[in-house]
Amino acid sequence: MRLIQVALRAEDLARATAFYTDLLGEGPTATYDPPGLVFFDLDGVRLLVEQGAEPATLYHQVDDIDATFARLRDAGAEVLGEPHVIFSHEDDTLGPAGTDEWQAFVKDTEGNIVGLVEQRPSGS
Repeated sequence: MRLIQVALRAEDLARATAFYTDLLGEGPTATYDPPGLVFFDLDGVRLLVEQGAEPATLYHQVDDIDATFARLRDAGAEVLGEPHVIFSHEDDTLGPAGTDEWQAFVKDTEGNIVGLVEQRPSGS
């Protein structure tokens, strides 16, 4: 089994498209409006931004959590949690052993929660 698609709610499709284009660094792969569907490619998994879908939480791995968080905050995203360590990876069950998992949270323009994740060497 392989995850193929994740859906997020959009109240304003253009506004949501702009937010995810900025966050992901590239535009949508397909738009169908009507009925109000915008697709982005997340390394082979479709991110569907859909009018009328339920709100969701989606976690994105980023190279620099501080810079990404600052960019989103400065663009007006509602801050739910500043970058902080969630836990340390003692083994490689959920991430590289010897790293700390940093996370931060904002709301997108449509009320979905966006989790940002970076793994840094422990203690850095």
